[in-house]
Amino acid sequence: MSGAELGLGLSVFLACAVEAVEALTIVLAVGVTRGWSSAMSGVAAAVAALAALVAALGPALTSLPIDALRVLVGGLLLIFGLQWLRKAILREAGLKAKHDEREAYEQQLAEARAAGARVARFDGYAFTIAFKGVLLEGLEVAFIVLTFGANQHRISLAAAAAALAVALVAGAGVAARAPLARVPENTMKLAVGVMLSSYGMFWGAEGAGAHWPAGDGALLALIPGVLLAATALATTAARGRLALGAGARRERGGPGRSVRGRALAARVPALVRGAWEFVVGDDWRSALAVVLALAFTALLAAAGAPAWWAMPAAVLAALALSIRRASARARAATPASGRPGRRGGRARSAPAEAVAHRAADSPTRRA
Repeated sequence: MSGAELGLGLSVFLACAVEAVEALTIVLAVGVTRGWSSAMSGVAAAVAALAALVAALGPALTSLPIDALRVLVGGLLLIFGLQWLRKAILREAGLKAKHDEREAYEQQLAEARAAGARVARFDGYAFTIAFKGVLLEGLEVAFIVLTFGANQHRISLAAAAAALAVALVAGAGVAARAPLARVPENTMKLAVGVMLSSYGMFWGAEGAGAHWPAGDGALLALIPGVLLAATALATTAARGRLALGAGARRERGGPGRSVRGRALAARVPALVRGAWEFVVGDDWRSALAVVLALAFTALLAAAGAPAWWAMPAAVLAALALSIRRASARARAATPASGRPGRRGGRARSAPAEAVAHRAADSPTRRA
């Protein structure tokens, strides 16, 4: 097995393991409270749908010309990977709460119990929740399998790595009969973000016409470089948070949209909006930076100039600006604590500070 194939298998395995852990939490909760038969039926239906998706899109992707395939796959993988990397950096910096499988499990248990008692042998609630959970988590798995596998024409290898990850997580869940709360999920998400972003840069630049120094060996510099940059950004953002007393956001919250942004999003068809959120996420500027970087790389390559440096420089700059914007939003949303007030240079009193915190947490403020 070559180094590129080993990197492919490892990246897919880690990404699929993370998604499988989260899907396992949902299935366990509905299985324990509502019954295993309906829950497993939902799992089987979701797996069948995902397998059909990979089988249908795989041949179509591999039939594309190699340069077009690398630009398409590299660009999409980079945009998608930057989502993972950005969120992982914000978690490490304390600006986004880390995912807690035990807490998520308890929440799913409460929701399943609140849905009422089963009225038939087939429980529609358990089937729907299990199907939805596995399908939504599995879509990211299918995306990664297709992009990694199609670029190297090794979809079978990527699918095997995904299947191995799912089997291991499922086996561990059956043995523990509990959510895998001790799995270093957040560290794995950071590793996946680094791998997806590195491979996306590498393949996108190649498809745009750039030639990497040392060929595939450039990945040995790209991956550690992205990891070091992510660590430095997390450290810098954490220092800023500690200096201003900004707290971590909830896992599902994240940096919010403006009122205007939500109004515009409400007018977009649900399917288009869902696809946009899936690939681009909540930071369209980073996606635009990737597209512009690919175009600039192609122009440099067409002019005969060295072009390999453009993608790393543009992507790391876009990532740094994205983290800076997220940090600024966190500071703006966090009331000043122990800092001089606007009038007279006096610090807020304790009651005033409590009122400010309640106002920041109110639905009106979040909107």
